[in-house]
Amino acid sequence: MNNIKVKFVDMSLQFYSLKSEIVQRVISALESGDYILGSEVKEFETAFAKYCDCKFAVGVGNGTDALFLCMKAVGIGNGDEVITSPNSFIGTAGSIVAAGAKPVFVDVSEDYNINPDLIANAITKKTKAIIPVHLTGKPANMTKILEIAKQHNLYVIEDAAQAVGTKYKGKKVGSFGITGCFSLHSLKNLDCCGDGGIITTNDETLYKKLILLRNHGLKNRDEIDIWGYNSRLDSIQAAILNVRLKHLEKTKERISEIVSMYQKGLSELKGVIKIPYDKEYEEPFYHNFIIQTERRDELLSYLLENGIETKIHYPIPIHLQKPALMFGFKEGDFPVAESQAKRILSLPLYSELTNEQINLVIESIKSFFRSQ
Repeated sequence: MNNIKVKFVDMSLQFYSLKSEIVQRVISALESGDYILGSEVKEFETAFAKYCDCKFAVGVGNGTDALFLCMKAVGIGNGDEVITSPNSFIGTAGSIVAAGAKPVFVDVSEDYNINPDLIANAITKKTKAIIPVHLTGKPANMTKILEIAKQHNLYVIEDAAQAVGTKYKGKKVGSFGITGCFSLHSLKNLDCCGDGGIITTNDETLYKKLILLRNHGLKNRDEIDIWGYNSRLDSIQAAILNVRLKHLEKTKERISEIVSMYQKGLSELKGVIKIPYDKEYEEPFYHNFIIQTERRDELLSYLLENGIETKIHYPIPIHLQKPALMFGFKEGDFPVAESQAKRILSLPLYSELTNEQINLVIESIKSFFRSQ
């Protein structure tokens, strides 16, 4: 469409805002000839670990690989079960299946994160881990999840793909579980120009194993210690990320301003839409700002007609996707997630949005409901 006034995302704007720094850093990386697991990667890993208040970080090919490698590192495989939520991006459950395990879903709470009160009933003798997803940049209830995991001797692998910089009770996500897994995909708040991922951990033994697993199991050029995989963050992407990371807190501040504008501007519509608000112990770094309304599809069309792009994250819960039917899931198994999937709508949210654009989104939503 040619009349788009507010894109859902505009990656070119994100590039131009830091163009000179990024180009200079990328050229330096190219001139070095050090393209795979080079100094840029090591610098980023060190800085990211510090940012997340963790001892170690391991750069990998993407966020899905981060989850997969963590499961392989702790020995999860055929016949095992891993508990997670059914409303995430498909990569969460897909990584469990790729590891040879079975995804066991638990319904979610109002904040779209896994409902900890339902986890215990999903645990069996085959359960090896819980993967809580910090969806939309809001933290899962890690206090209860860690208590359950400790009681049942389970690993907690955090899916923080959408939640870099998010805090729960003053502590960064990615530092609670045995590992934290982050996506650095172009659409994320900390993003490279393509695919990328990183794992955080405070466990040195696990860190050393992950270093091997991401690079074919090689302990040197000619010898392997274990059978591994090929999932490496390349130096050029790391160079971009080293620039992005330095500006991440500024991005977070701007995102918080936009979220506050949405929350305040849409507050008068509480009777017809549901707006996310933060609990006192949360410090979210929103990846998506999601509202809910019974008239979701009509509102989406109306906004598009008025030059505003929106998206749905995600319209089909994972347990209702075709490949998941092999596990015996059916409609009605997870009513909260299924109900949300029919009502949710993601509004534009990125730091380059202008106040004028944000106000246009707000006023257009108001206009839709006033005209009905």
